[in-house]
Amino acid sequence: MSEKKKNKINPPKFNFYWIYAIAILGILGFAIVGNQGSGEKLSLQEFEEKANKGHVDKITIIKNTGEARVFINEDTLTQLAEYEKFNKKSYLGGKRVTPGPQYIFEISTLDKITEKIEKINEKLGDREMTYKFTTEEDYFGGFLRLILPFVIIIAIWMFIMRRVTGGSGSSSGPGQIFNIGKSKAKLFENGKNVNVSFKDVAGLEGAKEEIEEIVDFLKNPKKYTELGAKIPKGALLVGPPGTGKTLLAKAVAGEAKVPFFSMSGSDFVEMFVGVGASRVRDLFKQAKEKAPSIIFIDEIDAIGRARGKNPNFGSNDERENTLNQLLTEMDGFGTNSGVIILAATNRADVLDNALMRAGRFDRQIHVEMPNLSERKEIFKVHLKPIKVEKDLDIDFLAKQTPGFSGADIANLCNEAALTAARKQKKVIEKQDFLDAVDRIIGGLEKKSKVITDTEKKTIAYHEAGHAAVSWFTKYASPLVKVTIVPRGRSLGAAWYLPEERQLNTSNQLKDEMCATLGGRAAEEVQFGEISTGALSDLERVTKQAYAMVSIYGLNDELGNISYYNLQEGGFTKPYSDKTAELIDREVSNLIEGQYERAKQILRDNKEKLDALAQLLYEKEIIFKDDLEKILGKRPFQEDQSELEKAEPSDLSKEAHKQEDIIIPNGSNSSADSTNEQL
Repeated sequence: MSEKKKNKINPPKFNFYWIYAIAILGILGFAIVGNQGSGEKLSLQEFEEKANKGHVDKITIIKNTGEARVFINEDTLTQLAEYEKFNKKSYLGGKRVTPGPQYIFEISTLDKITEKIEKINEKLGDREMTYKFTTEEDYFGGFLRLILPFVIIIAIWMFIMRRVTGGSGSSSGPGQIFNIGKSKAKLFENGKNVNVSFKDVAGLEGAKEEIEEIVDFLKNPKKYTELGAKIPKGALLVGPPGTGKTLLAKAVAGEAKVPFFSMSGSDFVEMFVGVGASRVRDLFKQAKEKAPSIIFIDEIDAIGRARGKNPNFGSNDERENTLNQLLTEMDGFGTNSGVIILAATNRADVLDNALMRAGRFDRQIHVEMPNLSERKEIFKVHLKPIKVEKDLDIDFLAKQTPGFSGADIANLCNEAALTAARKQKKVIEKQDFLDAVDRIIGGLEKKSKVITDTEKKTIAYHEAGHAAVSWFTKYASPLVKVTIVPRGRSLGAAWYLPEERQLNTSNQLKDEMCATLGGRAAEEVQFGEISTGALSDLERVTKQAYAMVSIYGLNDELGNISYYNLQEGGFTKPYSDKTAELIDREVSNLIEGQYERAKQILRDNKEKLDALAQLLYEKEIIFKDDLEKILGKRPFQEDQSELEKAEPSDLSKEAHKQEDIIIPNGSNSSADSTNEQL
């Protein structure tokens, strides 16, 4: 029974246009068949043969069409075998139901056919056949020929306009061209068709508390109104991609038990002038009719960008018209009670100030990247539907994924399941998760990549330089693994487990910069020349150095000045050319100073560098315990973080990486640590 259900083909969904198609085909078919006689076609010679035998009873000649209709005698029709087929059609239960004609043939001129009939009748005598002339008017055919061109033109026009305004998938139905200004929002009534609740949203405790209060206001308004409180008019969810903003909105739709309208910001944008504003009006009209209700606009930056930044001189900006209408509906002259607006964006910096003010979006809820404890909760949610080994260490997985968003963790769990299935495993093991981290951050392992012996040695010293310098600097992120196995576009990588710090001091940033430059420093110390492999390192330290000097005010020469975002919307730099020269000089001094420091560290530990590079050259992958055997215990043990003190066997498996691209032709792509701080 189950196989039959599996093999059963679902019938196509009903489409309203089928009715139109069937009606048009029926009309055309009736017109074609109706214009033709019901008898079989006959030649003039065959007609003469049957007439001479006395089989023909009468003939009807249509003068305006040139068609002759032949009726056979009833006695002949029932007695002769050659007419048996007509007999079956003509008689039902002994009664005549279809009186013919049995044959039809075309005539050229009326005079000749009359002469032939007269000659045949002279031979037949008493059995002569009768004939008559008549005229038939095809009113239906004439009417069809009159309206058919208009029907075709209207059908083509509707088809084109339907394609232009969004296709057959829209909710506007067959008359979409007349509903182009209507809202495309999806309506969820009382949580139906939504299987997401606040229990499915792990972490984000602060954001959930804010959202749950809005939902509670809709469920129990008296608790707040008795104290004179007013319901918030809007809440804006702001945060990086993948942190769970839309998931929170889905949870609201499942929990609120009130009409929930969901729409994307791009749904308001259309090629026709005034459509966006019209859809905003229609959306709020529907929401007011079903109040109390909630409107959710995802990616609101599509219509909420700041006005006047890029003016279109002499033209009408449709996006600004849509935004103006949205501002009016949210908090304008008219009342808008009972409607709460939720919106989500990861680009709050580009939104218009009028949209962000209190009274429109009373609350801005920041949805940040999850911390260690929140990642643990997110893992618990995403591990439920997959088969994992018993006693899987979720704490360990959370520690190995700093900087991962909720979407990244979901992808990690799925990638681990795919990895386990690829290895024919019954359950997903810890190592599968670690391999998935490798795959997601580093890319696919390139086993077939051809590397010369000289290049391999250069890569080994480059990565050993990163490892050694980070080992002997106090604030550098603890190194976990070093590899020279090509992965993605990388030929080698040093993997770190960065501390989740909220603040960075100048010394911490300098130590990280020194460790980043350790790869190039090792090449110069060992070979006396440098390669293009440090491009991603240089990009990172340059960005970091400019941030220290011109943004964070960590430079003594420049002082406590920050130029962060001051250039936005301006045509000139917010500082003089002399200051620009000072910034460039201080950035260069900072980078070169840390580069010389890295070279000095490696010169002081040259034997250890050689041993580490040789081990890496032979094994291709080395872990933290291998570094301890060669370099000894890492200094500054008392300053290590809690994550550094984890078991070496755990930390040596996997962590986030700071990737180095070593491509001789100079091209590169980089994937810096997810927890990178300027």
